[in-house]
Amino acid sequence: MDLDLSQDQRAVLEAVAQLLEQHAGAARAIELDAKGEVDGALDAALAEAGFTDIALGDETGFLEAALVTEAVSAAAGVVSIGAQALVAPAVAGRPLPGPVALTSLTHRGPVRFAAHARSLLLDCGDEARLISLEPGEARPVRSNFMLPMGIPEIDASRGKSLGAGSGQRLRDWWRLALAAEASGAMGAALDVTVEYVKRRRQFGRAIGSFQALQHRLSQCAVQREATRWLVYETAYKGAPSAAAAAAAAYAAAASNQIFAETHQLTGAMGFTREHDLHVWSMRLQALRLEAGGQGGHRRAAAEARWLAG
Repeated sequence: MDLDLSQDQRAVLEAVAQLLEQHAGAARAIELDAKGEVDGALDAALAEAGFTDIALGDETGFLEAALVTEAVSAAAGVVSIGAQALVAPAVAGRPLPGPVALTSLTHRGPVRFAAHARSLLLDCGDEARLISLEPGEARPVRSNFMLPMGIPEIDASRGKSLGAGSGQRLRDWWRLALAAEASGAMGAALDVTVEYVKRRRQFGRAIGSFQALQHRLSQCAVQREATRWLVYETAYKGAPSAAAAAAAAYAAAASNQIFAETHQLTGAMGFTREHDLHVWSMRLQALRLEAGGQGGHRRAAAEARWLAG
């Protein structure tokens, strides 16, 4: 089995990395969080370069879209990349005006990107509905998640039905998008932490040289790698319900563990605005709680595996 990326896939990642180097990063995310805004410049650049509709390309597909989603998350891009690059093409069959927000009829709390969203995909059970939003329709809500949040007014009679069975497609691809974004944020959080333990000295040596810390970081790295490969396999197979739910459940558990470990290994410095760790670690908290959280993903995985039909 060949697990290496193809030449075309490497080219996609190189191209998106160059774009993100210009338009994203921790400092940019912190600046936008202070204003409660999305990154309109990054959103436009991704769309213009063809990254938000890469899933529908002639020579690219949803695996490449997952790679882009992971990369944008790792670069702390303040855009709804998972919803735009993975969920919208799979559920609506086309790119949607961004930002794109995802929610369900039963959800009553804040929704990522809702205050700025131009498109809302609503899980109504068997069907999904696509609702166009006007600026100001959703009430902005301040949070510590390093992502803009809002509370939309949900009216299930609005918008366009995407057909019978579209609700399940929305849930499947939503879960995959969460896992892909979590994978990118986990990788970046670990990178920041590794750099910190290399610099931080105690007892005359870098704390990263202590075996106990190395073991804990190794376990985190294994969890992140497992998440990454679950995302790639699920995207390649078209987000089957059981696989998507399993990937999201594993990503939620790994996110919680990596959040705790990275903050402890940095001596809680990551909670301060002077340290970049919070840019990714706080996002992990938002991602792990979305769409039913770990418990909801696990129930969905069990139902898809053993109760289907």
